[in-house]
Amino acid sequence: MKVTISRKAHFNAAHRLYRKDWSLEKNDAVFGKCNNPNFHGHNYDLIVSVTGPIDPETGFVMDVKFLAEIIKEEVELQLDHKNLNLDVPEFQDLNPTAENIAVVIWNKIRKRIQKTFELEVVLYETARNFVTYKGE
Repeated sequence: MKVTISRKAHFNAAHRLYRKDWSLEKNDAVFGKCNNPNFHGHNYDLIVSVTGPIDPETGFVMDVKFLAEIIKEEVELQLDHKNLNLDVPEFQDLNPTAENIAVVIWNKIRKRIQKTFELEVVLYETARNFVTYKGE
């Protein structure tokens, strides 16, 4: 029997969507207003879910306090109130789209979660736009 636990988190960050190897015109055509050279920001919502068996001793899949600590250390402290393009090493050469941000977050958290557990990250860039990554 497997059960999924989830923890919700929030962070604010600025970014610019563009490719250094493209012209300004091509970046504008593909990324539109998200290519603003002065950046723009989002209030991101994040849901991290861990799926695994219930430990018969504790009754937990994993302690949610431990998951909260991982999210705080790996996501909130590293991304909150940052300019993703300028302040976060993972995005020096990676376009900080919602898709890429979700993969970066998943990779950071995956290192801290038992390999036997399944991990899913859902990142809301806006209330209506969100991405899901499961490591596949």
